[in-house]
Amino acid sequence: MKSVGSKGVGLAVALMLVPIGGAEASAADPAELRIVEYLQAHVAPGQRVVVSELYNEVFTTPEERAVLDRLFNTFFKIPLFVAQFSEASGRPPTLAELSGQFRFEIPGEANVILKIMESDPRMPPFLERDKATGEIVRVDVDAIQAHPHFGKLLERSLSGWVGRPVPAFALKAYDGSTLSAADLAGKGYLVYFWFTGCPPCVETTPKLVELYAEFAPRGFEIVAVNADVLLELPYTDEQRARYVSEMKIRFKTTHATADAQAAFGAVSVFPTMFFVDREGTIVAQHVSAQSREVLVAAIEKTLDGATIVD
Repeated sequence: MKSVGSKGVGLAVALMLVPIGGAEASAADPAELRIVEYLQAHVAPGQRVVVSELYNEVFTTPEERAVLDRLFNTFFKIPLFVAQFSEASGRPPTLAELSGQFRFEIPGEANVILKIMESDPRMPPFLERDKATGEIVRVDVDAIQAHPHFGKLLERSLSGWVGRPVPAFALKAYDGSTLSAADLAGKGYLVYFWFTGCPPCVETTPKLVELYAEFAPRGFEIVAVNADVLLELPYTDEQRARYVSEMKIRFKTTHATADAQAAFGAVSVFPTMFFVDREGTIVAQHVSAQSREVLVAAIEKTLDGATIVD
């Protein structure tokens, strides 16, 4: 057993929900806070709740329904994230890291989502958690991979990218132009999947700005693939443009598409970075924030043609 210390389902499917401890007021979306507080007050352990009933009878404003849609979709993305993160990092993600990836801004929200998953019969029993803290202490990746819904996607993401040709991709840049793998032929480059506000992305982007200035004269390129639109995050083009300006980003900035996400193995951990050498071969793959030293080593591999195993 391998273990470490989607929208495809309709809203009418029932979820099993378990109450959580007091959700404190926060700067989070008021509609999301109302939903968490409602579940906290009205749902008993093991009680079956039909999402469509919440959608049609309790939370009827557009804002509330948008939150329900997002939380429901998140429910089916977490197993892939947890498995990818655990395999790449050698440890389970913390509740804080889970919250950062999925915008769980209300205290206790990540914990309740995990309790939902632990109670739902459609989910494989793939987590072991500390009873006192709620933190994940073990992830059974094999159980996730054996599941008919998650197995194929996870197999693609964990099958090993180092040494493989970079998949074909075509991305729309912020300026409206199109950028493809063919446009980067003969260059060493990084494909950097990220989204605005992602905590490890906020840590990573300034390092990449600095490293791009250092290595661009040697032919190194960075393709920043922003997943805001793909993940249905509430950021505007103006906000993204302002971020580029404030961060002094000079490398290529593009929008992620479902095709690009799938081509690179159903990326569900942000950031995920694929380093491609001049021959078009992936020579390094890293997820989450990395040290400057790790990033420099990967960049050097893109420029000298050698390979590095993550």
